[in-house]
Amino acid sequence: MSEPRVVAEPIAADRLDLLPLRVEHAEEMAVALSDPALHRFIGGTPLSPDALRTRYERLVSGPPVPAVSWCNWALWLRAESCLVGTIQATITVDGAEIAWVIGTPWQRRGFASEAARALVAWLSRGAVHTVLAHIHPAHHASASVATAAGLAPTEDRQDGEIRWLRRLHRP
Repeated sequence: MSEPRVVAEPIAADRLDLLPLRVEHAEEMAVALSDPALHRFIGGTPLSPDALRTRYERLVSGPPVPAVSWCNWALWLRAESCLVGTIQATITVDGAEIAWVIGTPWQRRGFASEAARALVAWLSRGAVHTVLAHIHPAHHASASVATAAGLAPTEDRQDGEIRWLRRLHRP
């Protein structure tokens, strides 16, 4: 029997609100994430508003496998009243794999670290026992984000990326 799906909830961080992703976020996110440099380590190119809307429709509808949960958030920067990036968690019985992206104009201000810490804290309140991230070895900014969220690099590699891990301890 599979576990019930986990549903993204709003999460408040210091400067950010992690808003459960909605299809309506696509237009603003397409602009926020339009810099081709964001794809240096992950590949691909920026998506148009229509392509991002299609992607968000798929993400919001959820995965085809009942034992998997896709939790996605748009990152709302309160001080500027705008979306600045996304963060996600794919949750299975084995744990959660997280990933994030911050638009170029908002990088180097600690938003990814803040969002990742808030997400890991939220995950720790549920049934998740491990948190993973896969990070390109040359992506030092993402390594800093993972470290800030309490993840540590392992010796494991997947598709050339380093597997980062944090075990969540239960009281």
